[in-house]
Amino acid sequence: MPAYKAPIRDYQFVLWELLNSEEHYQALGAEDATRDMVDAIVQEAGKFCEEVLSPLNAVGDEQGCKFNDGVVTTPDGFKEAYQQWVDSGWPSLAAEEKFGGQGLPESIANIVSEMAGAANWAWAMYPGLSHGAINTLEQHGTDEQQQLYLPKLVSGEWTGTMCLTEPHCGSDLGLLKTKAVPNDDGSYAITGNKIYISAGEHDMTDNIVHIVLARLPDAPAGTKGISLFIVPKYVPNEAGEVGERNGVVCGSIEEKMGIHGNATAVLNFDEAKGWLIGPPNKGLNCMFTFMNFARIGTAIQGVSATELSYQGALAYAKDRLAMRALNGPAMPDKPADPIIVHPDVRRMLFTQKAVAEGGRAMLAYASQFVDIVRQGGENAKAADQLLSVVTPVAKAFLTELAVETTNHGVQIHGGAGFVKDYGMEQIVRDTRISTIYEGTTAIQSLDLLGRKILGSNGALLKVLAKEIEGSMKVMSQDYAMGEFVAPLAKRMKELESMTQALGMKAMTDRTVVGAAAYDYMMFAGYVLLGWFWARMAQVAHQKLAEGDSEEAFYEAKIKTARFYFERMLPRCSAHRYGILGDPDTLTSMADDNF
Repeated sequence: MPAYKAPIRDYQFVLWELLNSEEHYQALGAEDATRDMVDAIVQEAGKFCEEVLSPLNAVGDEQGCKFNDGVVTTPDGFKEAYQQWVDSGWPSLAAEEKFGGQGLPESIANIVSEMAGAANWAWAMYPGLSHGAINTLEQHGTDEQQQLYLPKLVSGEWTGTMCLTEPHCGSDLGLLKTKAVPNDDGSYAITGNKIYISAGEHDMTDNIVHIVLARLPDAPAGTKGISLFIVPKYVPNEAGEVGERNGVVCGSIEEKMGIHGNATAVLNFDEAKGWLIGPPNKGLNCMFTFMNFARIGTAIQGVSATELSYQGALAYAKDRLAMRALNGPAMPDKPADPIIVHPDVRRMLFTQKAVAEGGRAMLAYASQFVDIVRQGGENAKAADQLLSVVTPVAKAFLTELAVETTNHGVQIHGGAGFVKDYGMEQIVRDTRISTIYEGTTAIQSLDLLGRKILGSNGALLKVLAKEIEGSMKVMSQDYAMGEFVAPLAKRMKELESMTQALGMKAMTDRTVVGAAAYDYMMFAGYVLLGWFWARMAQVAHQKLAEGDSEEAFYEAKIKTARFYFERMLPRCSAHRYGILGDPDTLTSMADDNF
């Protein structure tokens, strides 16, 4: 397994040079989020991830979690690492101060999440899911619920989960059967079975707070009849400490393809005491607070996995000797040249670098809008509109590319990538779930095209297009940016014209949306990632023109942008055929003929 090294310089580039985060934090009123403070946070978090979490990554994969009669034991070192995490205050970074949090913007916490995920994704899921529970309670919980649960969740003394999936229903939550029957004391008796609950049972904290979807006795059918409940493993006593055991038990944990160090639990609720969060039958609306946070978190997994695979593949490519460069020996004093001289190895490394660094910029951009939406105020609506478009793209596109890039890590290693010694195959296995978590790629694609773009009659696309086209107008004034502006402008025009065409077709045939959704999402993803690479190239050109001493760093940004525009952005052409293709090619064949 590669020894993770936090890409501190790249975080600094994205924060201070690309996104002007100092101004963003000032506009939020986050006075403590100075450049020096944020740099210190990133450096210390990076050190923790390198020294504590990274060495446990292979351990978690090899040992996995152990299940014994409802009790789950995490791999060696996981519990101790979690306690260090809590003692250092990392869980509380972005939580509200009144509940013991540090009150920093969510965008800062997301950087720490990326580093933790790259160092050890299975471990990072334990505290990661708590953040969604915290956000849900902050926005929808009663004062009493907040006072009772948030201090413990914020400190990390307790962890949280989200309980949606049931044996008979995954993403189609309208089919869920878990029931909630009112008790005389204002609580509810929750009965049902939930599966695939990440971090659903473990030995790292004294209590686990489950956020559960269930139906009231008189609930309407479908998604309109779902309510949201808080169901703790142990019911807190009057002092807010662990009290009596609740009627929720872990029935088993899944044997999975990857992320062995994280317990994916089957939870059985048998008249477990729960308390309603938000209005009755509005649970899905409240749960989307958790879901949207989790979707950003899953997009982070894509970037984290790509970064770790890239670091391992790059080190190997510089060290492994095989054959000679095509134009003659690059290192005549050695028996062969390092494989990094070979064009196809460089293609794969460039792809990894383009996705890791471009995806990091995309998520940092999205995270700034998370900050604005959480704060509320006059800019929140516009920020939410942009976020509603960027989130499904980031989640689906970056995880799909992560599957590609982590497989590149295996390929660069050759046969060594297929065995456990180098850790490349573990990264692939750990990452594969990311395209399924929190709504599959197909669901994100339908959400983007059907609900967001066509559902708003194109208005939400216009909001994003205005942002992109405005910055391209500025870029076009710089002659050096011509190689990026022209192809990006072409793809934006294609995206807008295809959207109009799909909207017209969908008026008479809704299968057009389903048939085009995946290709539409990928097309939009390549355009969005291209925008960030153009912006990063623009900053790099400016720095080089100023005579900045970090010439190699900025040259690498420009060359990676050039690779992206010449070798990855053209993938849009293939997706364009898929978008405009006849849906009959997918729908006309009878089911029995497959």
